[in-house]
Amino acid sequence: MKKLNIILAVVLIAVMAACGSKKTEVPSAYAYTTFETTCMGVEHDGSQTLRAWGKGNNKADAIEQAKKNAVYDVLFKGISGNGECARRPLVGEVNARERYANYFNPFFSDGGEYMKFVKEEKSGEKSRIESKASSQTAYGIIVTVDREGLRQQLEKDGVIRPGTTH
Repeated sequence: MKKLNIILAVVLIAVMAACGSKKTEVPSAYAYTTFETTCMGVEHDGSQTLRAWGKGNNKADAIEQAKKNAVYDVLFKGISGNGECARRPLVGEVNARERYANYFNPFFSDGGEYMKFVKEEKSGEKSRIESKASSQTAYGIIVTVDREGLRQQLEKDGVIRPGTTH
């Protein structure tokens, strides 16, 4: 099922690029589907370009959630992919999210520190994939996550040890 969802996402991206439309809308049933964050590339500075997904009551909530999900995945899940895209999580400690809840809860709050490390690509509306249902909106957006900046901040704040391989 996951492979089917990933294939569907890739097909939707290809259709979106071919049409050159303002944004791509997909059937409302997909507003309830969970998609994985996928790597689109690694920049020379070590930052990762990702397709991240978020859900919310409206467009703004869904886009903010997608940004949070991108940073969360870089921190705790890692990003799968081929070659340079495959990256282990920055925080390899088991249950680190819970252990450092006093740190990460404010970090991931709306408008929190996570915003310093993620930005949406300039293509904006053209790169977005939208699915709306009656009670939920889902968006797939392209973001760049400053992986090196995150690592440095976590080391400075004592969440990970300096020099740990990530």
